[in-house]
Parts: sequence; C-alpha cells; structure tokens
Amino acid sequence: MAALIDRQSSGVFIIAATPFTDDGALDLESADRMVDFYLECGVSGMTILGIMGEAPKLAPDESMTFARHVLDRVAGRVPVIVGVSAAGLDNMARLTGAVMEAGAGGVMVAPQPGLLTDPKLKGYIAQVCAALGPDVPICFQDYPQTTGVQVSVETIIDLTVKHPQIVMLKHEDWPGLTKLSRVRAETGVGDVPRMSILTGNSALFLAQEMQRGADGAMTGFAYPEMLVQVVARHRAGDVDGAEDLFDAYLPMVRYEQQLGLGLAIRKEVLRRRGVLASAKVRAPGPSLTDRDHEELSRLMARLDKRLGELS
Repeated sequence: MAALIDRQSSGVFIIAATPFTDDGALDLESADRMVDFYLECGVSGMTILGIMGEAPKLAPDESMTFARHVLDRVAGRVPVIVGVSAAGLDNMARLTGAVMEAGAGGVMVAPQPGLLTDPKLKGYIAQVCAALGPDVPICFQDYPQTTGVQVSVETIIDLTVKHPQIVMLKHEDWPGLTKLSRVRAETGVGDVPRMSILTGNSALFLAQEMQRGADGAMTGFAYPEMLVQVVARHRAGDVDGAEDLFDAYLPMVRYEQQLGLGLAIRKEVLRRRGVLASAKVRAPGPSLTDRDHEELSRLMARLDKRLGELS
C-alpha cells in the first residue's frame, strides 16, 4: 500500500539523484544502493524526477523505468513524490497515472514559465488538477528562480482552498523567510486548510526555515543524514543544537550550491561515499576539474574532522 503525502507530511523528502553509468545509461544497480542509503539515513520520503534528478534529460520510457524501479525498491516504506511537470497536460496526466498506479505517494508540479499573471497561473493549475484527478495529492513547487513565475502568498492560499488535492508547498522562493512565515500563519486557520511546507534551496537556510514553521526539507544534499538530524533536533526543541550541527556542514552545503556545478559535486560525493558507481551527469552537464577534486577532498576531510570534534 503506497503511503500518500498529506497536509501533515513532515521530515526530510530527499531529492534523489538519477544514477548513470559512465556512458550515460541508467544505472539501476546504483539506484538500489541509493534508495537503501537514503532510507538508512532516516529520510521521511523521497522525490524523484525533479530538476536535480535530470528529469528533462530522460526519455519518457527512461523516466517510467526509473520511477517504477525506485518505487519497487522503496516498497511503500516512505512516500515517494514524482516530478511530473511537462509542457503538455496529456503527458503529465499519463505519467501521473502510471506512477500513482506503481505506488507513488503524490506528484510535484511547478508552474509553466510565462504564467506572469494570477489569472493565468490559477487557470493553468485548475487545468492541471482536472487533468490529474482529485485523488492525486499534489506538491506545488514555488521556485521562481527557475520558472520565472512569482507566486504570492494570497495565490498559494487560494490554490489550496480551491483545489484540496494541493496538500504540500515546496517553498523555494528567495528571499522567502517572510513568505514562509505568512503561509504557515495563514493556513490551518478558519476555512483555510493546513499545508505541509517543505523547503528547498539546497538547505542553505534550513535552520531558519525550521524556525519559521517549515515542516521539514525537500532538497538534495550528499549528506542527507545532516538534513534528517537538523530537522529532528529542531522538532524536538533543540533549536541551538540543530543550528550547531547545520553549521558544521555549512561549508559543504555552500560548495555544493554552486550554480551549474552543484549536481556534479553532489554525485561525486555520493560516489566517494559508495552510493553511486559513477558521478556521470548527462550532457549538457558539468564535470569536475582536477582542482575541483582537490578542493572537494579537502572539504570532506575538514568535515570529518569537525564532526569528530562535535561528537
């Protein structure tokens, strides 16, 4: 039985990489190790076929093969959200139906670029909800840095009121802490249903986002155990302890956040940690230079030393 996302979903939904072999083919053996690794780290859920999962570089049959494989490996132990954003609603509905039947816990949808007015955005989301059906839980991704679509707090609230299947917000606006505070304060009151709020932006602001009322994180990082532990400490009331732990990892978080190179860094760290067989990023994509590898080795060694000091 698939675990579905809902308005109370919390914790860490790790944005999963898509493993490839050195020649660019899907590496399903590494996918199995990756799923096991994420679960051993204590994640509450996973998100696949997102932007950092290189979804636009996959053929439709590859997307479905990978999704089914991950869902089979997870076997309902945690909810799995599948990114289904696409130019055409028919393709979106087809992929959604297939992954939900295979055991997905919901889907993630971002606004199409060019929806620059509230009526256009609301009309598009209404079409999406109708095409996917009322029984499919939706995570609405608010990521204007990529989509170019600015979404106000009022619009977010209106969408979740009019479309009850929109149960989760992936908050990635930047700067966005005040926006997050408002969504938390203005949902779950009166006639406005509560929304689960999970945050992205490569966890750069995770400590503050938790303090502003986020339910957890939905982002990628090569050390998912940090995300899990920071969220758990915060939810247990250890706000300073959560921030102290986050600070230990901050140089690595920052290094992995480099635009255009971050995914290659994340995959290389996962390779070094024995999760992926190859750090391959599909073309067009970045690769690390010898100097990059040297820097990464130094940062990883410093992190190990700092964690030893903390323990």
